[in-house]
Amino acid sequence: MNDPDVKPVRGACLIRVPALPRALRVAALLALAAALCGCGAYSFSGASLPPHLKTVAIPLFENRTPEFGIDQTLTDAMIEAVTRDNTLKIADPGSADCILRCTLNRVEDRAGQYNENEEASTFRITLSVQAVFEDLRKRVVIWQGPFTAFGNYSEDRGEGIDEAVDKLKTEIVNRMVSNW
Repeated sequence: MNDPDVKPVRGACLIRVPALPRALRVAALLALAAALCGCGAYSFSGASLPPHLKTVAIPLFENRTPEFGIDQTLTDAMIEAVTRDNTLKIADPGSADCILRCTLNRVEDRAGQYNENEEASTFRITLSVQAVFEDLRKRVVIWQGPFTAFGNYSEDRGEGIDEAVDKLKTEIVNRMVSNW
């Protein structure tokens, strides 16, 4: 075992592995260190919120539809999603760094599929929301825009609403923390 190119592998036969020259190993380590240092200014979390935004207020969604209760369901879902995401902490509007104001503008039911008797067998409920995300410290709107999501159901309309709410909360939270 005096050959420097032969390295023992425990529990296996001898394998010839050429040893790298010391200068090449040092150069590879320096290149790796330089590459990692270059990444120091970047975050891999996907978040691009300004660093001064730590807390968010989410008041009750304004409801411009005749539907009762969906506004509270949406508000609760948004608070739960922001809490789970953990990029921002929930706060009251008087102390929050930013605020998410949302308006439920439309709730629409439509037939999805029909059976052989030409009766609707599934339905699709669509929820449309207008959202405004505002920096309360700098008093500027970070973004605003419409969000629409649907859910399908056959008998229990609540299942369709829950599906649409899940889609909306995911889309809005992603927009909040990623600022796309």
